[in-house]
Amino acid sequence: MVYVTGDMQGDMSRFDSPALKKLKKGDTLIVCGDFGFVWDNSKHEQRNIKKLGKKKFNICFVDGTHENFELLNSLPVTNWNGGKVHNICGNLFHLMRGQIFKIENMTFFTMGGGESPDIDIRFEENAWSKLEIPSREELLEGAENIERANCRVDYIITHEPPFKIKGFLMLKDSEAANVTGLNTYLEELSEACRFRRWFFGSMHLDKYISSTHIAVFQNVINATTGEVDR
Repeated sequence: MVYVTGDMQGDMSRFDSPALKKLKKGDTLIVCGDFGFVWDNSKHEQRNIKKLGKKKFNICFVDGTHENFELLNSLPVTNWNGGKVHNICGNLFHLMRGQIFKIENMTFFTMGGGESPDIDIRFEENAWSKLEIPSREELLEGAENIERANCRVDYIITHEPPFKIKGFLMLKDSEAANVTGLNTYLEELSEACRFRRWFFGSMHLDKYISSTHIAVFQNVINATTGEVDR
């Protein structure tokens, strides 16, 4: 089975949840960005990565905005289930941008990245990376892969939501939605592509927006059924 959850921010305690403890050999967990376990390359972090890589199930993640992109991009690129990945360790994979993966006979389109809502603060603290924003080449590769798939995939996994979804979710917010070119790109993808469900994690919210668009944070959702696993 394939399951989806949201930002982990390097919190190992997330793997102590009953839902994740039930995952079996051959299952796959996909994290919608801000995985956070590939950050400073410390000995403590390396120990955690080895533990995760030895899990009986696959752990896959798209990148969010709070990642060490330089460290991720220093890893060799390989192919896994039809798409480009960084194989962090064992069963731990970074699903690269604009790829389509076939997992358990289901297709998953991935597009990580975004723009930090705290970009001004992070820039002042020298903690911001322009690599958080997908490049033109990555966006084009994603569009080309979608076209080759006849604009049809089973699932879409992103960190950011499409333009209209982000605007809807921030209607009650006192500040205007920080809508970027990536949100517009994802909106065009949403209109042009046929898919069963779209999961995204940047809003730090567990909410079913519609039958197709699901904001996920701490929930663990069965991709096939769309139901929360407990």
